[in-house]
Amino acid sequence: MSAPIDPSTTQAWQELTNLAESFQADLAGWFEKQPDRAEQLSFTAAHLRVDLSKNLVTTPVLEALARLAAQTKVEARRDAMFTGEHINTTEDRAVLHTALRRPREDKLEVDGQDVSADVSAVLAQVYDFAERVRAGEWLGVTGKPISTVVNIGIGGSDLGPAMVYEALLPYVKPGLQCRFVSNIDPTDLCEKVKDLDPETTLFIVASKTFTTLETLTNARAARSWLLDQLAARGIWEGKDSAAQLSEQDSRQAVSKHFVAVSTNLEAVAEFGIDPDNAFGFWNWVGGRYSVDSAVGTALAVAIGKEGFSDFLAGMHAMDEHFRTAPLSENVPLLMGLINVWYRNFLHAPTHAVLPYSQYLHRFPAYLQQLTMESNGKAVRWDGEVVTYDTGEIFWGEPGTNGQHAFYQLIHQGTQMIPADFIAFANPTWPLKDGDNDQHELFLGNFFAQTQALAFGKTADQVRAEGTPESIVPARVFPGNKPSTSIMAPRLTPSVLGELIALYEHITFVQGVVWGINSFDQWGVELGKQLAKALTPAIAGDQEVLKQQDPSTKALIDYYHANREN
Repeated sequence: MSAPIDPSTTQAWQELTNLAESFQADLAGWFEKQPDRAEQLSFTAAHLRVDLSKNLVTTPVLEALARLAAQTKVEARRDAMFTGEHINTTEDRAVLHTALRRPREDKLEVDGQDVSADVSAVLAQVYDFAERVRAGEWLGVTGKPISTVVNIGIGGSDLGPAMVYEALLPYVKPGLQCRFVSNIDPTDLCEKVKDLDPETTLFIVASKTFTTLETLTNARAARSWLLDQLAARGIWEGKDSAAQLSEQDSRQAVSKHFVAVSTNLEAVAEFGIDPDNAFGFWNWVGGRYSVDSAVGTALAVAIGKEGFSDFLAGMHAMDEHFRTAPLSENVPLLMGLINVWYRNFLHAPTHAVLPYSQYLHRFPAYLQQLTMESNGKAVRWDGEVVTYDTGEIFWGEPGTNGQHAFYQLIHQGTQMIPADFIAFANPTWPLKDGDNDQHELFLGNFFAQTQALAFGKTADQVRAEGTPESIVPARVFPGNKPSTSIMAPRLTPSVLGELIALYEHITFVQGVVWGINSFDQWGVELGKQLAKALTPAIAGDQEVLKQQDPSTKALIDYYHANREN
């Protein structure tokens, strides 16, 4: 893989720097001078309608961004990703999350391996398992069908499945539910299982290596809970506690109530899970890009083969748009480049994602990992330190809740915060508030917020409302606050897949422009290493405690002084 191009040395970067120095945002004026601006800057990608017209971009800016993409070879690197070149340079791996949703007949061979066949085989295994659970054929140790699936993972093995499950609740099979455990804080597991029936509960342990500290700690605790609860029910004659169970008893129960998403079959078997019930995935799947792999097994159980297939089809549709659409109409490319404009030239460090759908309440959190773990890097993929800003701080909450919380800062604060608004034309639950359609009231807020951000309210308009002069300044809205509006007919598995893939590719575009590897995550390692090293000190090893810095030692001393048992 060729060395990255330092974007700050390109002619396009200098053009954008010059444009930014004299840039004057005037959305109202631009719309007045260009009546077809909305039409010219609105695009269709799969089922998504994306309106970029309220962004702070002009034709010269967009043209310079297109040249930046060309000069940093974004499209060439995109093509390299889709064909399986090792663009993950620090780990010498292909980046093939897009292969997880390719049609089976669309053959892809990478490093001598038939990737399409491998993906298809695992997917068939996942679907077979999911259908057995859904049909009531997978039985627990007492012969009862499963009604609750608890997914144990962390990072991408939790954020993706948990977000998608919440987003697609209307598609979940009645009588089935999923819960998600990730935090090593014992509260997480205890709260998730305290009202469950162990006889009808199935755990999915998602860890590629089956060594992830948090996941395996929670998995062992879940195993103890299951065996304790089953023993207390007297299902083994003469044995009313887990301590009395034989290894055969324990393995029998675990094999009926635990499956794994992992490639470490030896560790899976040692835990007590039948290796035949382990669903694999590959090192070319990064955790934050893995929801459409076997990591989504809980989702396949919840929404079934048809729903999960639609989900994958939506992701593939966006992949094809990103792969084939010309730059001038390529939504992920345009959005990624506009984000670079905001981050590097208009100096906006954060980016809000504001879904007007309660079902998408976990989507901003999902995007935090996708974008910030991918592009939170200070070195290029050749190891050179960057000399420009990278990454955006992604955050957000559903509308209309956010309107009564943080929108004040977006509207009248001193920082510019680009915002993506997401909404759907058709509600899942059509309700009336008297004679009013509640969804239309809801969407009224969606439309109004982007309008208010773009065009604001002048002092003269405020005065015309009879506002006392002393408070006119406080009620002025400056406008020229950028936003993107994304709409679709309704929130379906396919549309959700399209949204996820859209942001995957936006993230990719930014990473290529910045010359960084968006597919490793070494920044998460140091804290894990230090946590392991500190554990003896926390447990009372004074020699290890003496080796710590004064602040950490004082904090551990406080813990020892205040721990009650």
